[in-house]
Amino acid sequence: MVHSDDVPRPEYPRPQFRRGDWECLNGWWQFEADPGDSGEPRGMVERELRGRIRVPFCPESELSGIGDTDFCDAVWYRRAVTPPDTWVGRRLLLHFQAVDYDATVWVDGQEVARHRGGFTPFTCDLGVIDAPGQTRTVVVRARDDHRPPQPRGKQSQRYENYGCLYVRTTGIWQTVWMEPVPETRLHRPRLTPDVAAGTIRLDQGLAGPRAGLRLVATLSDGDGEVSRAEIPCDRDLTPHLELPIPTGRRRLWGPGDPHLYQVRIELLDEAGRAVDQIDSYAGLRSVTIDGQAVLINGERVFQRLVLDQGYYPDGIMTAPSDEALRRDIELSMRAGFNGARLHQKVFEERFLTHADELGYLVWGEFGDWGTQNYGADDDHVHIPISQVAQWLEAVERDYSHPSIVGWCPLNETNQVRTGRFTDLDDATLALFLAAKAADGTRPVLDSSGYAHRVAESDIYDCHDYEQDPDRFAANQAGLAEGRPFQNQARMGAMSIAYGGQPFFVSEFGGARWSPQGGAEAWGYGDGPRTVEEWLDRFRRLCGTLLDDPRMFGYCYTQLTDVFQEQNGIYGFDRSGKFESKRLREAQVRTAAIERPD
Repeated sequence: MVHSDDVPRPEYPRPQFRRGDWECLNGWWQFEADPGDSGEPRGMVERELRGRIRVPFCPESELSGIGDTDFCDAVWYRRAVTPPDTWVGRRLLLHFQAVDYDATVWVDGQEVARHRGGFTPFTCDLGVIDAPGQTRTVVVRARDDHRPPQPRGKQSQRYENYGCLYVRTTGIWQTVWMEPVPETRLHRPRLTPDVAAGTIRLDQGLAGPRAGLRLVATLSDGDGEVSRAEIPCDRDLTPHLELPIPTGRRRLWGPGDPHLYQVRIELLDEAGRAVDQIDSYAGLRSVTIDGQAVLINGERVFQRLVLDQGYYPDGIMTAPSDEALRRDIELSMRAGFNGARLHQKVFEERFLTHADELGYLVWGEFGDWGTQNYGADDDHVHIPISQVAQWLEAVERDYSHPSIVGWCPLNETNQVRTGRFTDLDDATLALFLAAKAADGTRPVLDSSGYAHRVAESDIYDCHDYEQDPDRFAANQAGLAEGRPFQNQARMGAMSIAYGGQPFFVSEFGGARWSPQGGAEAWGYGDGPRTVEEWLDRFRRLCGTLLDDPRMFGYCYTQLTDVFQEQNGIYGFDRSGKFESKRLREAQVRTAAIERPD
């Protein structure tokens, strides 16, 4: 691994799937905008590019060295890479953690990979490194037309920011790196905790499997080895084994005690030599449902979530540093929250590792905005099949993180429910069933707020930005009678009937507070006139939900200001707007932990 002050974001980008040899390719690349998307016929695959950019920051960001926020349908990158001589004889993999939106990669003029989707990683297999000093030229084209339907999260489709939509992200926005691997190698492992049995299950896929190999996994903690298991690799297409944890070494992962076990996975040949080896980690944690309660490790833990959009003034969707990712979680916990909805964005994987280490509950979601028409009376909703593929890529990437306690593929799908079956019904069901098929260990919410269309949804919710605490309490009082608050469209109801599932208000609050003032500040409803009025509103809104024994959690909008949206509990620069102690006192109390039956 190369460490240099010239390499931004140099940390290993994939902590649950680690090999020893790798090299970070962040830093200065050749760069050129291609506004007309005509670069390929104009020879941009072959020629040098005219500018430069600091990867992994998008060209709209200041940290990229460019800071151009205008529309651009395509951008190009170019860089020469030379693997270390010690890698000769192994295959070279080139990894892109995220490129927005359609990426094509050429190496030495030959196309080696294509990937669609702005939030999930992809890999290029560049073949065997057959000689030392073998330099290869990597060229990347990223297409990001703002006009067609595509999952873009909170990226504005206008030139300017407005409402709760922000500046776009184009091209590479997460780490680029390379690593050497053997011909037969380990895929990303799936690590599934089983609290009842006291085991961690390992499902381990292989690339290029062949007879005679054995899979060996070792589970350890701070006191050394906990258990070890071994299995021949030719019994199943995806070998699996159990790593039992003796009672005396059994320690659950959860808020307040985020215990993690280290996992080493080895692929051995007939002589016992290591063919491949990776390091990972796992937490022993369960998520179950008991009536209207969501249980963590069999106990009621009120989920005091905050809406986190993961934007930064200088990096846009890319955190300026790994420390900035961790600091956001620490700021949230300081204010009394024990988790977050990761809103309209698939976050960098290192954020989830920090959540794992800090015991922070997370709902994994997808940045689906941009694929739907928000007209309440419009029956046509643009959710392409590619969105299902991208959603499954995100679930697969993040499956083994113990901090994730729920999935939600859609947000505020807005469409009146009529007597006809619509595209939205099909799309919502497809995304829900995809998540359930990919992961049977966590609850899935069909859509956050607005249009619930799946009767089998594990969770039901609403969004309620009523600013008057008394009216807010009246809105939410119906849950006691099995009639929870539902979001309504102008033309009628959007959701199927509530089926008695666990219920939470997954967006509320959002009161604007801008110490600097200004007409451009945006928030929900009438903003408070003083800090004390803001704090009183926060306390009363949260208290309504904390004191409801049928509510399993809530999600307050939001952690930080984001550009013109100034309704965060912290500023966009993460400066304090309110006294954290008072925010914490408003949330952390007996009712938030011990729930009456």
